[in-house]
This record gives sequence, C-alpha cells and structure tokens, in this order.
Amino acid sequence: MSNCPCGSGESYATCCEPIITGKQLAETAEQLMRARYSAHVKVDVDFLYATTHPDYRQNYDHKGTKSWAEKSEWQGLEIVGTTAGGSTDEEGEVEFIARFRDTEGLRSHHERGQFKRQKKKWLFTEGEMVKSQPISVTKIGRNDPCPCGSGKKYKKCCGA
Repeated sequence: MSNCPCGSGESYATCCEPIITGKQLAETAEQLMRARYSAHVKVDVDFLYATTHPDYRQNYDHKGTKSWAEKSEWQGLEIVGTTAGGSTDEEGEVEFIARFRDTEGLRSHHERGQFKRQKKKWLFTEGEMVKSQPISVTKIGRNDPCPCGSGKKYKKCCGA
C-alpha cells in the first residue's frame, strides 16, 4: 500500500486512484486538483484530458503533456488555498504549487486553477500562474525597540 502522490497521507488506492479510474467522482475542486497532480505522476494524460472542460481543450497538447509528465520527477503537491469548490458549489479555485525536477533542476509550478462543475462532475477550466512576490524588508531604526523582544533599543541590543 503506497501513499498517494498528492500528499494527502492516504493510500493511492483510497485517495486518487478511484477518481482517476472513474470509479468515483471528485466531490470537490481540490479533490480533482489532487487527482490531476497524481495523474501527472502516473502519466495518465487521458485522465488529464477527460477532466479538462470541453470549452478549454483547444490548446491542450496531449503529446507535450505526456512528455513533460514522463520526463519530470515529481516532488510533491502543496495546496496553498481554495476558494469555493466545495461539494455544493458550481465553481471553485484551487491555488497550488506542484514541485518537480527536470533537466533544468528543481522547479515549481505555482498556479491558481479554475474549476467548474458540469453534470455533477468537476472539470478544470484554466489556470493562472502566480508570480513571486518581492520580499519586503522593514528597516529597523537605531532607536526602535529591538525585534528580539529584549525590551532594549535596537542600537543597544542586536544592532550593537
């Protein structure tokens, strides 16, 4: 019994496999997102195509997707957050980071995926890449309280 590639902590046989094989429908957009990640790991591009909304298949590259899935060493999936996409919703968004290694090294794919339900079945519509946010640094003045919590001024503590 192996753990599911989606990182749920459940076995593949009870988590994503029943969804990928069509034995059960994904109840939420997140469940479908996890199954789609697992399908990349298992190189099941037919599932990826079948779970892409028909209105959004025009740019689907079956060969390219298969090649990418086969040539990548999948490192894990992180669900950053979800908006709607529950068992009673008709639309939802799942923000995720899929980590993988390819010929260029360790990489991450950070996306906000959009999902719609059609005839009780969740389908992926489109994704928007999430750009890295610049790191913001707050400058500490010499006479400001030290951020270490000592109660002293910065210049007399960590800034000395």
